[in-house]
Amino acid sequence: MLRTLRKAEYAELMILFFIQAVAMAIWFVPLGTILDANGLHSIKPFAFAAIGVAAFISPLMFGAMADRHVPPAKVLRWLATATGVTTAVIATAIQNGWNPWLVLALIQIFSLSYAPMFSISTALVLARLENAKKEFGSVRALATLGWMAGALLIGLLSLDRSALAGYLGAVIWLLVAAFTYFLPALVIPPSAEHLSWRERLGLDALTLLKNRDTRVVFITTTLFNIPLCAFYPYAPAHLHERGFAHTSAWMSLAQISEIVAMFSLAWLLHHWRLKWIFACGLVFGVVRFALSALNTDSSLLLGVTLHGASFVLVFITAQIYLNQRIDPAWRTRAQALMTLLNGGIGNLIGYLGSGWWFAACTPVNRTHWPLFWWGLTALVVVVLAYFLIAFKDQRELPSHSGDESSPNEEV
Repeated sequence: MLRTLRKAEYAELMILFFIQAVAMAIWFVPLGTILDANGLHSIKPFAFAAIGVAAFISPLMFGAMADRHVPPAKVLRWLATATGVTTAVIATAIQNGWNPWLVLALIQIFSLSYAPMFSISTALVLARLENAKKEFGSVRALATLGWMAGALLIGLLSLDRSALAGYLGAVIWLLVAAFTYFLPALVIPPSAEHLSWRERLGLDALTLLKNRDTRVVFITTTLFNIPLCAFYPYAPAHLHERGFAHTSAWMSLAQISEIVAMFSLAWLLHHWRLKWIFACGLVFGVVRFALSALNTDSSLLLGVTLHGASFVLVFITAQIYLNQRIDPAWRTRAQALMTLLNGGIGNLIGYLGSGWWFAACTPVNRTHWPLFWWGLTALVVVVLAYFLIAFKDQRELPSHSGDESSPNEEV
């Protein structure tokens, strides 16, 4: 595996994923409990949905920029710097008791720079790997470890309910920006001389949806993301209600199964058809929510643990699928389109919908947790049924055209 890259380059990619995931976890994992602790419960669904709103705007635009105009590392540097600054401003606003809707507006500004970053770094890493099926799992595992490290650090410093977590996150984001100076440069394909506004905004990536299986993958991940949006706002609240302290640390249990699944992915991709890897991840999603619905300490923790494996087998497999099936000139936009659909449509419906569903399951200030999680379980069952019926895993002959008019390159 290390033969395909110089060890130093390989380490750089792993470090990038690690520190970026640390920064993401430090702010995103405790966000719900921080808002609750500071009297901002009313804006919580909208705060999480802000990522969804941003995903409609920035991922395709910055993905197109990274494909056609500016090296991905430089785009990542700009975004990480902006995210670090806005995170610090949000922390100040929460600490000083600013108007809740002003806080929400700041979170929306933060989301515009936050939303496209992981798709860009993923495309950057995949572009440096000679055999993504074998190598991506072990590299991506460092993001999982980083997420776990960020969540555990929040628990260790007792910042689960403190806006001070935002200042810590800001420092790590600036570290990500500084690290991009050490990343290897990628050659940007020559841009067309006369690009339309549609192309400059990355909207031409919608062409990718013409391929049946690619379209089914996009739809499946988007639909699956809707119930998964209940995990971060409401699983910590459920843990807290059952008497668990340091909920951010307990949430990091998900990364245990995520790491196992990540290191198993190369073997699975070699021995299993893609359809059954996706299906296995969706089945884990069904079991994960069903366990939470049982409403016991052990079942809740086991459900949280299974979340990571479910995430990897659906979303990471989808990223590898796009890297293998899409022409190289379109890959950053393909990852960005997935961010738009998952993070835009999926997150917006998921966070607002789960907020509505949570309110419906919480009459007289007492949440009926089994009903809440069983409803989400039923939704994942529907997604699983759709995928099994619609995905054919068809393989067409490779497209040898380097023209951007042929984005789908089946292998």
